[in-house]
Amino acid sequence: MSRVVVTGLGVVAPNGVGISAFTHAIRNGGSGIRHDPFLERLQFTCQIAGMPVIEEDLKKQYFSELELRGFNSTGILYGVIAGMEAWTNAGLPIAANSAPDWDSGTVFGSGTSGIDKLRESIYKIDDLQTRRLGSTVVAQTMNSGVSAYLGGKLGLGNQVTSNSSACATGSEAILMAYDRIRSGRAKRMLAGATGDSGPYIWAGFDALRVCSSQFNSRPHEGSRPMSATAGGFVPGSGAGALVLEDLEGALARGATIYAELLGGHVNSGGQRGTGSMTAPNSDAVQRCIVGALENAGISAVDVDAINGHLTATAKDALEIENWIKALGCRGKNFPYINSLKGMTGHCLSAAGSIESVAAVLQLYHGFLFGNKNCDDLHPDIAKQIDHARVPLKAIDYAANIIAKASFGFGDVNVCLIFKKFDN
Repeated sequence: MSRVVVTGLGVVAPNGVGISAFTHAIRNGGSGIRHDPFLERLQFTCQIAGMPVIEEDLKKQYFSELELRGFNSTGILYGVIAGMEAWTNAGLPIAANSAPDWDSGTVFGSGTSGIDKLRESIYKIDDLQTRRLGSTVVAQTMNSGVSAYLGGKLGLGNQVTSNSSACATGSEAILMAYDRIRSGRAKRMLAGATGDSGPYIWAGFDALRVCSSQFNSRPHEGSRPMSATAGGFVPGSGAGALVLEDLEGALARGATIYAELLGGHVNSGGQRGTGSMTAPNSDAVQRCIVGALENAGISAVDVDAINGHLTATAKDALEIENWIKALGCRGKNFPYINSLKGMTGHCLSAAGSIESVAAVLQLYHGFLFGNKNCDDLHPDIAKQIDHARVPLKAIDYAANIIAKASFGFGDVNVCLIFKKFDN
C-alpha cells in the first residue's frame, strides 16, 4: 500500500488568506475575529465573527467575469481559492482544454452551499421571478458545488465528490482522500472543506446560546478555548485544502513534501450514552483516538503535540479528559496541545481542514502556535495537565507527530495522524 504525503497547501482563513499570510498570523497570534455590524443590526447575542477578507482582485484570479456574474456563494468562493492555491502550491499544472487527469480527484466537503444564493432565489420565486434566477443557481446551491467547481477548473478525472459531517467534515474529507490513494485508486487527491459565511449560517448556533456574547466590544478576546472565562464559540468561516499524493509519485516529480499522513480513524457515538445530537459520546471519542494511533502504526507516547477541536465551550475540559484516557498520560507527560479557534473562531465545516493546514505548517516549519486568550487556563484542565503543555505564545519545537482531531454535531469523530516527513 502506498505511503501518503502532503505536497500542497491552500487556505482561506479569517486571519489569513493564502499560506504566507496564514503562517505569519498563526506564528504571531494574529486574530481574524472582528465586530460584525450586520450581526449587531440583527440583534444577535454574539456580534463578532471570523470571516475571511477577499479582495475583488483576488476573486478575478480564480473566476472569470462571466462566472462572477450573479455569483453569491461564499463557500464555493473560499473553497475554489484554497483548493487552487493548494494545487499550484504543489507544483501541479492546470491544463486547459486537455483530457481529464484520470489519476487526480477531489474530496472537498461543505456543511451547506450557497446559503445566500438560496435565500436570494427563494425571494425571487416568491415574487414570481423564477425566470430571473440565472443559469448557475443550481451549481451554487448544490452541496457538491465546491467539488464540482474545482473538478472543472482543474480537469480532475478521478473521484470528484463532497462530504458533509458537520464540524468533522474537513478532517473526514482528508481521511477519505487518504484512503483512496492508499488503496491505489488515485495517485493524488485534493482534500479539504469549506464553510459559508453570514447570519443565515450562524443564526441557529446563536439561538442555541452556544456562542460567545461577553466580548462584543473586544472581538480579539472573544474566542477563548480552554480558558476559565470561555463563554462559547465565535462563529467563523473559510476553507482549507491539502494535496495528498502517493510518495512514489511525489518523489518522482521532485515535489516539496510538507508532511506525511500516517493514517486516522473515523467513528460515531451513535448518540447513545453521553452522546447526543450536540454532545459527544466520550467512549466513542476515546475509541476514535486509539483507532487513529493503531491505523497509523504508532503508540501514544509517539504523539508530540495535539491540535484539538477545543471550541471554547463547556466541553473543552471533557475533550482534555478524553485525550488523557485515550493516550494514558497526564500532567507533564501529556503532549503539547493547542487550538486554532482562539485566532479564527470556529469555522464549522471548514474547521478540520483549516486546522489540518495549520498542523502541517507546524511540522514543516518546526514550531507550535500559541493558545490565544488562554492566560486563565480552566481549573478543570489545570488539574489534569501541566500548564506548560498549553503554550500561550508560539514556541520553536520540532514535533515529529501531531494528532489532529475534529468532533461534530451528530456525535461524529475524526482523528488524523500527521508526521514530519522523513524518507
